[in-house]
Amino acid sequence: MATIYLGTSDFAAGVLERLARSRHRPSLVVTRPDRPRGRGRRLASPPVADAARALKIHVIQPESVNGADARRRIAEERPEAVCVCAFGGLVKEPLLSEHELLNVHPSLLPRWRGAAPVERAIMAGDDETGVSIMRLTEGLDAGPVCLQRAVPISQDDTYGSLTSRLQEMSGELLVEALSGPRRFVEQDEARATYAEKIGPEDRVLDPARHAPDLERVVRALTPHIGARAEMPGGMVIGVCEAVARAQGPPEGELVAHDERLLLGCASGTLELRVVQPPGGRPMAAADFLRGNPLAG
Repeated sequence: MATIYLGTSDFAAGVLERLARSRHRPSLVVTRPDRPRGRGRRLASPPVADAARALKIHVIQPESVNGADARRRIAEERPEAVCVCAFGGLVKEPLLSEHELLNVHPSLLPRWRGAAPVERAIMAGDDETGVSIMRLTEGLDAGPVCLQRAVPISQDDTYGSLTSRLQEMSGELLVEALSGPRRFVEQDEARATYAEKIGPEDRVLDPARHAPDLERVVRALTPHIGARAEMPGGMVIGVCEAVARAQGPPEGELVAHDERLLLGCASGTLELRVVQPPGGRPMAAADFLRGNPLAG
């Protein structure tokens, strides 16, 4: 019996590579259509499409996985299971009922259902997160769970470092789920929390908040989305690395002191260690300040 894989993102591509090394190597990969990407808005394949082609696995990119043609192509493989990971499209009936769909979700469900579970776990100051393998249902990440494993979140974890560990674990856990009997347990709805998609307001380092909170925002959005701070005069810079300090300038003031860039917060100070000027590359705060001096 075959395995089919639905995925789109870089995270999903890494999980696919691990699955392809197992006895559950997919016979078919389904991903999203090519889309314009980058500053030049050139048409580009999803990371999963690139990974599947490198692995010499057949790929289809339907406009909708729920369409009759896509469903017919999936059925032709007579799959034992359809695996879903960061697909980015809504899977609907009747496809949900036509096959067993196993979804990989990087959180300890029912905590952090939704689009940004890794970022929200870091922002919230959670001590741990993890990976859940669940049956896909119509509810948002609400299906019963068959496997779950925790990963500690360290005080210096960024989205990048934490996601790397979660990606590796996701591949291992998915292979384990496919290899043995699966016993599903319903989620406790009373404990559910939701990881809303990261919006522009989530990126802003608001000095009215506490410095440790803002440090976690920077870590949660590095390196893929990026936090932002406003300079005196209105220039907005990206913040790639920051650390909370006890002492510093008054709330709302962004100053330079001993080649350090300091943002006064409601409590404590956020030291902006690595920043990115508009159109530029990330650089140490001291290097940035040589070309953008501040009074302090």
